[in-house]
Amino acid sequence: MNLTLLADYYELSMMQGYFLHHENPPVVFDMFFRRQPFGGGFSIFAGLQSALDLIGSLSFSADDLGYLEGLGTFRREFLEYLAGFRFQGDIWAMPEGTLVFPGEPLVRVHASLIEAQLIESALLAILNFQTLIATKSARIHLAANGGTVIEFGLRRAQGIDGALSASRAAYIGGAAATSNTLAGRKFGIPVRGTMAHSWVMAFGSEAEAFEKYAEIYPDGAVLLIDTYDTLGSGIENAIATGVRLKGQGRRNFGVRLDSGDLEYLSKKVRARLDRAGLTDALITASNELDEHIIQQLITRGAPIDTWGVGTNLVTGAGDPALTGVYKIAARKVGEEWIPTIKVSNNPEKVTNPGTKQVWRFTGPGGTPLADLICLDEETPQPGRAHTFHHPMGDYRSFTMAEYDRMTPLLGPHMRSGRVVGEPAPLADIQARALAELGSLDDTYKRLINPHVYKVSLSDALNDLKSRLIRESLSRGATR
Repeated sequence: MNLTLLADYYELSMMQGYFLHHENPPVVFDMFFRRQPFGGGFSIFAGLQSALDLIGSLSFSADDLGYLEGLGTFRREFLEYLAGFRFQGDIWAMPEGTLVFPGEPLVRVHASLIEAQLIESALLAILNFQTLIATKSARIHLAANGGTVIEFGLRRAQGIDGALSASRAAYIGGAAATSNTLAGRKFGIPVRGTMAHSWVMAFGSEAEAFEKYAEIYPDGAVLLIDTYDTLGSGIENAIATGVRLKGQGRRNFGVRLDSGDLEYLSKKVRARLDRAGLTDALITASNELDEHIIQQLITRGAPIDTWGVGTNLVTGAGDPALTGVYKIAARKVGEEWIPTIKVSNNPEKVTNPGTKQVWRFTGPGGTPLADLICLDEETPQPGRAHTFHHPMGDYRSFTMAEYDRMTPLLGPHMRSGRVVGEPAPLADIQARALAELGSLDDTYKRLINPHVYKVSLSDALNDLKSRLIRESLSRGATR
């Protein structure tokens, strides 16, 4: 499917305006977000490869151009220009799976103004959604405290593409598997599933349903025990099947709870399984779970091994969208690059001007300490003390003198419209995300009222931003 028209209408109308006015200079755009989702202390960057795949394939088909012509807005010469359009720009970005924080550029686009404008909405749609879901998944993964999380959200996701994108992002954030078979094929994610209540109800008895299932899947029979009576028939029929399978040397037997008081039921079920000698049997729980419910169950000692999380994971329940935006940061006039800034009555909406790099300062064991946004031409010297200015441009600052390393986060992922290198395997991206989560201080990982990670401006960027704000206010006062 050609997704080139996956753009807001005003992007195309502005592109035509730039074209007709011969206003198409090289520019730099930043993609960043303004606040952490879910009231959390971190986010996990996801969706970059999906965005690169789309951007690299952009081209206007004859049908696309016919549709645009039929709108009556676009002139023949502009449509002829679009007929030969290909994205030829460069894209710098942080690697997928990186811990990210508000205000810092996650993606830097170097392209002509027309090219950079076309990709805005698609880039934001992909990165905002997948970063949101990867972050939700990471929160659930942390709450599970070593338990296995399976993404069960296909039937509750926001459409087919939402389901596929959510499966990909959930895996990056820490889900061990997905129930979405197409996502498993497309992205190489492990697929898992148990049974539905309809299986149990399709046979003459619950006991028969369990035995028939175990005949087909003797190594991996996870039986849904709440169709009729969890602590009555359900667990007893499951135990009978489990004991038979154990006698045959079968493994990976378990039961699943999908309703009721999961703490109470899981404790009762665990006790009965253990009394029957099924100490290796696993308990899976589902039913509208989220990170808060899981954390409470873990805290209360619920003996649940695997968590099937659907609706609240794939829809990003608790926060409808990542607050990602895409803003011009510099444009070329003649041979000179001119930094640009958006000034607003809301201080948090004032942008950081110029072409920038993000440097992460880490301590022992790679623990992230703070991020410093610098102008790209700056070369911060390792081992030196560095001043970190508050991003709102006020008087607050601190000095970072004690750190082990400083690492630039933005690197080239596309040059002249071509992807740089081979795509990273999704398992490697997940491994990066989990390693970075593991290195982050626990105070940033609290579900409620987490510590705020510092993202600051360098001396040079702070001075440039302050100067451009003053100049902008001065121009406004003379009008």
